[in-house]
Parts: sequence; structure tokens; C-alpha cells
Amino acid sequence: MQRRTVLSAAVLALALVANVQAQNAPKIAVTDLAYTQAVSQYFEAGTYQSSSQLNANRNSISASEQSSGTYVAGRYSYMEQRELGSFTNDIKGALLRGTVFHVVQGKGFDAGAPQPTKAEQVLNQLKTGKVATPVRQPEVKDIIARIRKGEFNGADYVLFGTLSSAEFRDTLSPLQGTSSASYQFSLDILADFSLINTKTFEIKSSFSAQGAGNDTKLLSNRGDVVPPNRAKVMRETSQTLAANVYEQLVDQLGLSDPNMARGVRQPMQQGQPLQMQPQVQPQPQAIILK
Repeated sequence: MQRRTVLSAAVLALALVANVQAQNAPKIAVTDLAYTQAVSQYFEAGTYQSSSQLNANRNSISASEQSSGTYVAGRYSYMEQRELGSFTNDIKGALLRGTVFHVVQGKGFDAGAPQPTKAEQVLNQLKTGKVATPVRQPEVKDIIARIRKGEFNGADYVLFGTLSSAEFRDTLSPLQGTSSASYQFSLDILADFSLINTKTFEIKSSFSAQGAGNDTKLLSNRGDVVPPNRAKVMRETSQTLAANVYEQLVDQLGLSDPNMARGVRQPMQQGQPLQMQPQVQPQPQAIILK
């Protein structure tokens, strides 16, 4: 009976320790992938008025003409800042399944108040003669400013990701000895990640991660048209990216912060989904009293 009591007390103590660790686990916010891209747009601005008049009779001819206004047209290029609302849910899921960390939801990137178009700016300049002063807009990659702004309130750490490359590919490969061909549609993305302390701005982990997915179809010589399964490709890309992120994050935390590393339940191999080990319930031991 005493042995059973000691065993129960040990199990209870371990459960209490695990509960305390889970409650004190850090809170992490995972951002959508930030990106910037060059955008070019054609614009027209200005007003132009023109009129003419001709009067004629037997004795005289008179004519008048009026014109006014200015007109400007051109092409304007600028950098657009956005967040990609995909490929991060699987990263959050990997953290929830593989660690005791709390995953909290941050706010989306605030791009600031809508700015007048280039055509509106030029038109206003033509009317008033004043050049509009450019208003500095928030930068999606300025994570320190976004933390100070309060976009991640309640989070101890922010896993900040920026999209470096995203490329869709269409590959058609004839099958040797046949009249058929193999058509492959694929997606490869590369993103840079940093785990940042929201209080000290210390970087706990920094790495690049890659995700890839593909869908292969077999085409005959009859001119088959088979659309690719884009949803499957994007899902595979998201899952492989999450596995790569989780693997590198856990590996670096083991070196940079052993306290956080204790919150990892299970390592995960690159490109493989996280599989949780089934919990084995302790078998009751029979005690024979003599």
C-alpha cells in the first residue's frame, strides 16, 4: 500500500510541474509573411477646355477661339508593402503540437491612411501650384516599430517572416518511347524568419526556410488539357515550410535559450509532418498483501 501511495504522489508531482511549466510558457505571435513588390501604374491628370465660334453673313465674317487647361500623363512606379495571408497557419499548428508555447494572434499590418493617387497629387499641384509633401508610410519589415506600435500586445516573442521568393513552375516532359508527356505544376517559396523578444528586441533565432509542393499529370497525344490541383500544391508547400521552420527553430533554441528549449515536446524531421507520441498510461500495479 505504501508503494502505491509513493507512486501516485510522484505522478501527481510530475503533473503539477508540467502544469506550472505550461502556464509559464512564453507567448509567441506568428506574423503573416511580409513582402514588398514594385508596382507601376499609368496616370493622367489635368483639365483642358477648347471652344471655337464662326459667324458669317453677307457683309462680314467673324471667328473666335478659346483654349485653356493643362494636361499631364505618365507612368509612376512605387514599392507596395503587404502581408501574404497564407503559409503561416501550419507554422502555428506545428508550434501548438510540438511545444508548450502559447500561440497568440497579433494584429495585421497597418499600412496607414490611404494616400492620394499620383494623378490626384499632380492634379492638385496644377490647380494650387503647391507640391504635396510625401507622407512617410509604415514599413511592413520594420518589426521593431510594429512591436512598439502595439501590433503584438501580450506576446513575449514574435516569429517574424519575410517572403524572399515565390515561384510557380510549369514543366512538360515527354515520356521516352511513348507519345505521352508528364506535366508538372509546382511552387517553391523561400522565407526569412527571426524570433524576436518583444521586451529586449533580442533575436533568439534567425534562419531561412523553404517550402515546396507539386502536382503531376499524365497527358496523352490527344491534346489533353488537365488543370493542375493548385490547392494540393499550396497545401504541400505550406506543410513543408512549416516543418522546415519548426526544425530550425527548435535546433537554434537548444543553443541560444535552453529554458525555451525545455518547452519542446518532440523534434521533427525536415519535410515530415509532426507526429505526437501517444501517451502511455501507467499500468496499475497489483500489491499482494500477505
